[in-house]
Amino acid sequence: MTANPDPNVDTVWVEKVALIDQIPRWAAMLGLAVIVIAIWELATARMGWVSPIILPSPGETLDDLIFVGKNLLSGGYMLEALWTTTRTVFWAFVIAAGIGFSLGVLVGETKFGERAVMPYLVAIDTMPKVAFAPLFIAWLGFDIASKVALAAFIATFPIVVSTAAGLYAASENERMLFKSMGASRLQTLFRLKLPTGLPHIFTGLKIAAVGVMAGAITGEFLGGGQGFGALIRQSASQMDTPRVFALILYLSLLGLALFFAVAWLQKRLVFWNKADRPGGVG
Repeated sequence: MTANPDPNVDTVWVEKVALIDQIPRWAAMLGLAVIVIAIWELATARMGWVSPIILPSPGETLDDLIFVGKNLLSGGYMLEALWTTTRTVFWAFVIAAGIGFSLGVLVGETKFGERAVMPYLVAIDTMPKVAFAPLFIAWLGFDIASKVALAAFIATFPIVVSTAAGLYAASENERMLFKSMGASRLQTLFRLKLPTGLPHIFTGLKIAAVGVMAGAITGEFLGGGQGFGALIRQSASQMDTPRVFALILYLSLLGLALFFAVAWLQKRLVFWNKADRPGGVG
């Protein structure tokens, strides 16, 4: 910070902005991508520091990106696989949101939920969730249901925690005001606690949007099926790493679409929240 040198004028503090922070966002993202690709190209195609079996070159990956894109646009077998994964992700997210929100309200609104339910939820969340994949497959079979169950299982806990935290976001003065006006417990919940806690709830939903993708692909990778996870497993078994990278990149687009859909919904429902959001998303 620097002060105004004129002693006759009130001191005005001006915060210095670092040079790197003055770079526009689009330019920073583009520059970082160029640097990463350049190092990638140097380590693989130019210098041969990394075997192409382990890490394909950007050119090889681009070739497979084009191949996969053409297959998707032509309505080939990869489009059907992507549709299967998309359905898995969608239904798992809906189920996780419903269960997570309900449990979050139970934990945040009742002593029973806080004292009895929450410890079990924490204990379950500390377990390696991938280890549950064989159980879901044994219970629900190799169809889409087992993948949906695993993905929802992974994505539920962040929604529980964020919902419970959101119910405590209202200040004590606001709660006392509602109580003094004779508001019932349900009126306080729906007119004060939930609206105030929406930013927290949407934070959990955005975390779940990422987790549900990991759960769906893990389920397809371990439990068979017709989704992108199965295609990744097949390509990996054939040591076709460029195809694996291409499939993963297309899956990232699906994950980003779900994340930004939740962020878009947050901006529409929580338009009154003017707090700065990291990264300018959500």
